Amino acid sequence: MLFNAVAHRDYTSNASVEIMLFSDRLEVWNPGILPPSLTISGLSKPHSSQPGNPLIAEPLFLTKYIEKAGTGTVDIFDNCRKAGLKLPSFRVEGGFFILTVWRKQADGRLESADLFPAQDNEIAREKSSEKSSEKSSEKIIAAIKENSSISAQQMAQRLGLSSRAVEKQLANLKNAGFLRRIGPDKGGHWVVNAL
Repeated sequence: MLFNAVAHRDYTSNASVEIMLFSDRLEVWNPGILPPSLTISGLSKPHSSQPGNPLIAEPLFLTKYIEKAGTGTVDIFDNCRKAGLKLPSFRVEGGFFILTVWRKQADGRLESADLFPAQDNEIAREKSSEKSSEKSSEKIIAAIKENSSISAQQMAQRLGLSSRAVEKQLANLKNAGFLRRIGPDKGGHWVVNAL
């Protein structure tokens, strides 16, 4: 998933590749969209190689981080089947290509430690504690509706989130067109476009 994101992201965008861990799924948000000749439904089947960044895809292939071009999404489907997971889903939204991998539920539930190597437990805890969720977005929008001049730091304190998590959510909401900032960080204000 990560190497696919690196090879295909839109490097003209200032947005970051984002990995978000939710209780029921893992999402990878990648700036960019599918080439016109590919469809979302076709990504589960073998398809032609159309790397968004061939100069990056080639070294990934030569260093064996990817097997061959055009198989990344097919491998994701195969690995989900082997792990007994619900099939992944793809969507394009607000200039992002979004991959969702569903987690096991109930007795087969996966924990964050299952998704990250043991040496990365600290990162897994940080991702888990700072995960962006629909509820966080709703709380941020509600805080802005109450006080359009609220700062990101004030939002973080009010919502009990880290500043980094709030900044990520704000960037997502701005990139998706829900929010815009008028004026500077100090003295400016937020405008909620639509939900």
